[in-house]
Amino acid sequence: MKQAFNQPLTFVSSVALLALVMLSVAACEPADVHELEHTLSESATLVAIVSESEAEGRVRPAATVRAAPTRKPTRLAAKGVTPSPAPGKRGENTSRVKNTPGDFDFYVLALSWSPDYCAGSNVNDPQQCSIGKKLGFVLHGLWPQYTRGYPSDCSNVNLPKAVQQEFSNLYPNAKLYTHEWNKHGTCSGLKPAAYLALSKSVKESISIPKDYRSPAKAFRTTLADLKATFVAANVALHEDALVVQCSGSGRFLQELRVCFSREGAPIACSAELQKNEAKSCGRADFLVRNVK
Repeated sequence: MKQAFNQPLTFVSSVALLALVMLSVAACEPADVHELEHTLSESATLVAIVSESEAEGRVRPAATVRAAPTRKPTRLAAKGVTPSPAPGKRGENTSRVKNTPGDFDFYVLALSWSPDYCAGSNVNDPQQCSIGKKLGFVLHGLWPQYTRGYPSDCSNVNLPKAVQQEFSNLYPNAKLYTHEWNKHGTCSGLKPAAYLALSKSVKESISIPKDYRSPAKAFRTTLADLKATFVAANVALHEDALVVQCSGSGRFLQELRVCFSREGAPIACSAELQKNEAKSCGRADFLVRNVK
């Protein structure tokens, strides 16, 4: 029982219409009640429209009332937040719960150039920087990584002293054991002993070229030359598995980072790490400090 309204309605006529519909509901057969109730709802809406219009000094034509279209729910990322890829699917934009032990995409082996570390405020570190140590590349850490960013401090499991002693001389100073385990090792999903064993194995898988073992004199090099030298000394390596970090606004070699799959094979480093390299080592060449 729907009626088209071609002329504007006053509030009084609308009320009369509503009353007429209500009387029809009372007199109709049960089978017609549903249709009349629907019409009654439309009529009530019409009265409200007319009343509002009269209050504003004008009358609006009646409009057909339609149900709102059904919309499929959409999932939007928070502004400024890029979802991280799921493990094993590098570059895929899917959400993940960060800082979950064992949930990461690949490893970074970070080898610090000790002479650069000792040239700064750390010169008084007796374990690493005493004259005569002659340390070149040393283990900074083995870091679980996301394609963008990295997990950290994933659990409160402590590194036992006995495990640290089992792997003595793995790091250049004692404070790195606890720091690296707490920040990075807890995210590996491995037990402390297994994590340190893996760190040792991955570190020893990289052969340090002769020029970088214990240079008595400082020398200058470029990103391309450094990478080519390491690739020549390591058959399994390829240049895109290496990224370099520089200090002093790109003037000095600070660190070499090697990217490994979760299974331990060298892989191409992420675009994020390559971008960081370009930002860190933006000069044509840089100085490799000599050991002491």
